Amino acid sequence: MSAGRSGTDGVDGLDGSGWGPDFEDDDSGAVVAALGRQIKLWRTAAGLSQAEFGAAIGYGENQVYKVEAGSRIPRPEFLDRADEVLGAGGRIAAMKEDMAEARYPKKVRGVKKLEDEAVELLAYNNSVIEGLLQTEEYAEAVFGNRRPPFSEEEVERRMAGRTARKQILRSPTVQPLFSFVQCEATLRRNVGGTMVMRRQLEHLLEVGQLRNVDFQVLPLECAENAGLDGAFRLLRLKDGTAIALNEIQLLSRVISNPKEVQLLDIRYGTIRAQALPPRESLDFIEKLLGET
Repeated sequence: MSAGRSGTDGVDGLDGSGWGPDFEDDDSGAVVAALGRQIKLWRTAAGLSQAEFGAAIGYGENQVYKVEAGSRIPRPEFLDRADEVLGAGGRIAAMKEDMAEARYPKKVRGVKKLEDEAVELLAYNNSVIEGLLQTEEYAEAVFGNRRPPFSEEEVERRMAGRTARKQILRSPTVQPLFSFVQCEATLRRNVGGTMVMRRQLEHLLEVGQLRNVDFQVLPLECAENAGLDGAFRLLRLKDGTAIALNEIQLLSRVISNPKEVQLLDIRYGTIRAQALPPRESLDFIEKLLGET
């Protein structure tokens, strides 16, 4: 079992509010700083001041200063324009993927890598809709409900991480199997308001139709519920091993101890058996949509 890591919401800035690297993440900070130095070298070689360079690419001098200092993660458009203006031949623009990863928290990058290695992902949640299933509006509402509140920059970082993780559901190359069980309470909890929840339920119906996804609802009226201890996830990896991911208030854990993983595996099987079958679960959501 790995040591606990401080967390706040799931395993999981724009130029106006800013994208800042996670300075507690040495890897992220080093990549952003290295890019900043490269841009400064290219700009200096081109004989441009920061103000002139900023005007040429459509950004302010202060923005250029922060990017070169490694205190601001540049957006993809910034890198594209910089590459074009400085005649870098694609060398600066090629860093867009690295910046995309650097802009969301280290914890999320670690979970995404594990999910990319999985052949099967199983998740039970009795608090909110599972992160991989959340619409953008729903996710924003979840992050917005956090107390004490996240800064706008932190919300943007977490949204970026969640968006990156969700791509695995429709990946053209990786096709793992998914099993999701949601407690009925998460489907009735009015997160973000009626229209946000309606779109979220519609999205669940859409995802539930995917051939590699089993979606189930555990009804509140079910007298037996093996999931009262809270949400967790299981990942079966390509090398045949399995791990579990567990999060509670302020604590995130990756569980690799075989006995503990086996315990959660048995628990998930029980929860799945107690839940409605996939077809009945989708009918259940359609009924909820009718009620809204």
